[in-house]
Amino acid sequence: MNEKSKVFFTTLRTTGSNNILQKLQKLVLAAGLGDIDLDNKFAAIKIHLGEPGNLAYLRPNFSKVIVDIVKSQGGKPFLTDCNTLYVGRRKDALEHMDAAYENGYNPFVTGCHVIIADGLKGTDDLEVPLEGGDYVTKAKIGRAIMDADVFISMTHFKGHEATGFGGTLKNIGMGSGSRRGKVEMHSASKPFIKAEKCRSCKMCSKICAFSAISYNDDDGKASIDHNKCVGCGRCMGICSFDAIAVPFDQSNDILNKKIAEYAKATINGRPQFHVSFVIDVSPYCDCHVENDMPIIQDVGIFASCDPVALDVACAEACNKAPIIKGSYLEDQIEHNHVQDPEDKDRFTVTHPDTNWEVCVSHAVKLGMGNKEYEIIEV
Repeated sequence: MNEKSKVFFTTLRTTGSNNILQKLQKLVLAAGLGDIDLDNKFAAIKIHLGEPGNLAYLRPNFSKVIVDIVKSQGGKPFLTDCNTLYVGRRKDALEHMDAAYENGYNPFVTGCHVIIADGLKGTDDLEVPLEGGDYVTKAKIGRAIMDADVFISMTHFKGHEATGFGGTLKNIGMGSGSRRGKVEMHSASKPFIKAEKCRSCKMCSKICAFSAISYNDDDGKASIDHNKCVGCGRCMGICSFDAIAVPFDQSNDILNKKIAEYAKATINGRPQFHVSFVIDVSPYCDCHVENDMPIIQDVGIFASCDPVALDVACAEACNKAPIIKGSYLEDQIEHNHVQDPEDKDRFTVTHPDTNWEVCVSHAVKLGMGNKEYEIIEV
C-alpha cells in the first residue's frame, strides 16, 4: 500500500463537558465506526476480559460506549474472547464467564452479553482456510467470532514477554484462536530452564497446564519436557528469578508470524474496526494474575480500520512517552546497562528476546494493512 492509513487519536485530558467516555465516542465515530452497515448484523466485540487479580484490563465502561453505538445503528453486539491454554480462571467457559462478571463485564454495565467464542471447553471452533501464510493453512478460530457479521476489537496496549507488546494484531490473532489454535501458534516457542538461576520454588509447575515441568531428584532444579510443552510462556511470566527463557532460535519470530496469520484468517472478508487504549502499559499481558506498574506514562486512545497502522502508531507513541521511574522497564535498563534508553524501543528493552516488528511486517505481507499512517487528533 502507498497511501497512508488514517489513525485517529484522542488524549486523556478532559473537561466537565467532555469526559473520557464522551471523547471515546467522538473518536470512534470520527474513525469510521458509524460508517459500517450494522443494521440487523451480529457484531463481535473482541476484548480481553482480564484475568482476576490483574487490574490493568480495560474498564467495562469503555465497552458500553461501543455497544451503545452498535445498538443505535441496529446492530446486535456481544463481547467475546476465547478460552486460555494456561491454568487460570479463563480456561473454560464457566470460569471465564465468572471472571468476566467479577471484572465488571456483565449486561448491567456493558449493555450486552458476553459469549465465550470457543465454547465450554475451548473445542467449539471453525477451521478457516488461509492463503499466503508461511505456517498456517487452516486457522482454528472460535466459532462465535466467525459467526459474526462484523468484527470490532478493543485492545489494551501493553508489553508482552513473547511478542514484545500485546496490541491489536495479537488481540485478534491469539485472542480469537481456540485452545487448539493457541497450541498451534505457541508450539514453535519452547522455553528452557537456566539451572543456575532456578530456586526450586515450584511456581512454574503450578502454572503449567500440561504437566511439562518436573524437578530433578538430585538438586531440585526444574526441567521442561518439550514433548509436553506447548510454548505458552506462562512459566516465564510466573518465575521471579529469570530462570526460564526461550532459546535464540527465532521461536518468538515464528509466534509473531503465526499471530499475524491467525489475525488475517479472523478478519478477512468482513467489515472491521479497531480501537486501542494506550493506558496502564504494563510490562506483561493481562493474562497474568497480577499487573506490574506501568512502564511508561499514559498516552491516549487510538482508533482505525487498519489494524497494522494502529499497532505501529501505538508502538511509536509509546517510544516517545516518558519512562516511569521504578518500573520494570527501568529495572531492565539498569540490569542490562542500556545506553541512551530514551532512544531505544521500549518493548525490546523490556523483553530483549522479542521483536514486535516481525508481526506487523508479516501482516503487511499478508495484505492486512499499512505501516505508513497519518495521525488525526479528535
